[in-house]
Amino acid sequence: MKAALFCFSDSGEKLAGKLCLLLGLEQDCIHNRSLQNIGTLFAESDALIFIGACGIAVREIAPYLKSKGTDPAVVVIDDQGKFVIPILSGHIGGANDLARKIAFLTGATAVITTATDGAGKFSCDAWAARNDCAISSMEMAKKVSAAILKNDIPIVSDHELPSSLPDGLFKGNSGDIGIYIGIHDKSPFKETLRLIPRTLTVGIGCRKGTSEEHILSAIKTVFADNGLDIRAVEKIASIDVKKEEAGLLSCAEKLNAKLVFYSADELNAMDGDFDESAFVKNTVGTGNVCERSALSAGGRLVVKKTALDGVTVAVAEKERRIEF
Repeated sequence: MKAALFCFSDSGEKLAGKLCLLLGLEQDCIHNRSLQNIGTLFAESDALIFIGACGIAVREIAPYLKSKGTDPAVVVIDDQGKFVIPILSGHIGGANDLARKIAFLTGATAVITTATDGAGKFSCDAWAARNDCAISSMEMAKKVSAAILKNDIPIVSDHELPSSLPDGLFKGNSGDIGIYIGIHDKSPFKETLRLIPRTLTVGIGCRKGTSEEHILSAIKTVFADNGLDIRAVEKIASIDVKKEEAGLLSCAEKLNAKLVFYSADELNAMDGDFDESAFVKNTVGTGNVCERSALSAGGRLVVKKTALDGVTVAVAEKERRIEF
């Protein structure tokens, strides 16, 4: 966690030093009696921790607020260390969890004010953040949270759900409003909130110099044809001779995906029935780059080799267990 701590008194400075030790942070993240560069710190940090009055924190962060999907966690602690209050990004940014962690480590009381937490109900955005899931619509997330406060709502998943569900949910695949967990672009409810696990690896084979636009277009076409949500992409994989390809690098950045590369020997070590190309084997040392590289990242193949104007695409999904 990249964090910045702000303190304004001797007791606050002492508490800040203690928090750094407890949270595994470097002491140089403490800003003692200084609020310089707070805009930069707000943009670059995972969390801002203010030891002092809530009013100070509110005034200082106000000019930099953007959205609950991107703002960092902001937590306030009184300088005696009695109360820990998350004031921004409680769910997606993790401020609620951070406040609970600090309270547990220091013996303070966490003051959690978000409605679903206060009612003991399932928080869809907090769960998504903890489980590396994209949220299809923040507006729908708000609607679902409001609905859960009134009545239990249905949830359905591509993967088996546990027998015991959090308060506010029941298993079901139809209704006016509900939650779907999965990698597919589908809406089983009249109003559906999709929580999309980032579990897909896209294996790519391409000619030298293939552009980002060309690669991205091929990926989007394959995903659309197979009913997959592109926000489920976690990794893009290929053979290591492609690791300097600008098109691959920028495509991964555009999809917020990790890039992984494998040697020809590593790809050839994969077991399976692959659509091999003698030309590709003679060129790079393995007869199928996209399927083998997708599987090398782990999981099972959900889309076999698809060739589109010189780009080959395959998709693998790693196993996912749904837990609450």
